[in-house]
Amino acid sequence: MSQSSPRRLPRGRHALSRSEVERVHRDRLCVAMAAAMTEKGYVGTSVEDVLRRARVSRQSFYGLFSSKLDCFMAAFDKASALLWYQLEGAAEGGGTPMARFERAFTAYLEALASEPGYARLFLVEVYAAGPEAIQRRSEIQHDLAEALAEMMGLSGEAAAFACQIVVSAVGAMVTPAVAAGDMEALRAVGPPVIDHVRLLLASGALDG
Repeated sequence: MSQSSPRRLPRGRHALSRSEVERVHRDRLCVAMAAAMTEKGYVGTSVEDVLRRARVSRQSFYGLFSSKLDCFMAAFDKASALLWYQLEGAAEGGGTPMARFERAFTAYLEALASEPGYARLFLVEVYAAGPEAIQRRSEIQHDLAEALAEMMGLSGEAAAFACQIVVSAVGAMVTPAVAAGDMEALRAVGPPVIDHVRLLLASGALDG
C-alpha cells in the first residue's frame, strides 16, 4: 500500500491530457481522504478538509465525485487494490501452502502498518461510512476467504466456511490496533495467528 502524496500538477500551461489531470486529482483526493479521517474520522471529515489537504479545487472535486461518500468509496477501492497487489506478490512462488500463507499474512500486516491512514479507512472508518461501504467490505472479506482457500489448496464448502472464519477473526484482531494507531500491536498479531493456522491445517480442521 502506498499513501505517499501523488505528484502535484505543474503550474501554468502543461502538456498533460485531461484524463491524466483527472487521474492526478483523483489520487490526491483519495490520499487526502485517508489523511483527513486519520485525524477526524469519517463523520467529522468534511469535503473542505479533503480539499485543503489535496490542494484541489471544489469544482475539480465535484467533477470527479458526487459526494464525500463517493470519494470515500474511491479511496476504499484504492486501498483494497493496493492491498491485493501486496498479497498477490507475497503469495507467489514455491513452498508449502503454510509457507505461502505466512508470507502473505506477514505482507498483509506490513502493508497495514506502513500505511496507517489507508489501514484506518479500510478497517475502521468503513463502518462509519454506512451500508454501501459495509457491503463493499463484506464482499472483500468473501474474496479474501476464497483467495485463502486457493492459496492453501483447499476446496469444498467446509473449507470455504473455515477460511471465512479465519478471515473474519483476523479482521477482528487487527482492527483495534489500527484504530489505536498501535503498529507494534498490529505486527504482534502475526506469530500467534500463523501458529494457529498451522495447527488448524495439521489437524485437518481446514479441509473440505
